[in-house]
Amino acid sequence: MTKADLIDEVARVVEMTRKDSEVIVETIFDSVVRSLHQGDKIEIRGFGSFRTRQRQPRVGRNPKTGSRVDVPAKRIPYFKPSKELKDLVNGGVSQDGFDVDDDSDNDD
Repeated sequence: MTKADLIDEVARVVEMTRKDSEVIVETIFDSVVRSLHQGDKIEIRGFGSFRTRQRQPRVGRNPKTGSRVDVPAKRIPYFKPSKELKDLVNGGVSQDGFDVDDDSDNDD
């Protein structure tokens, strides 16, 4: 699913214009990014949590030349799925009673 697919789904389910649903989706993503940038943790019950992890500095290699490259320390975003999400992905039924294995809309 792409961001455009998500926007279309929100517009369809909530019965609003695509433009309005795009504002909602963008606001949610912007809020998540802003919170992670500030070092906050985001917890969404039944879905999972977002946080940042600190990577230590290390010495890497340039794959083209083989020379050593110092890679600085940095923070990376990390997502940890909830137990409920893991169960749903592995063949469970969602709280609203929909079978998550239903691939009737999937073009793959």
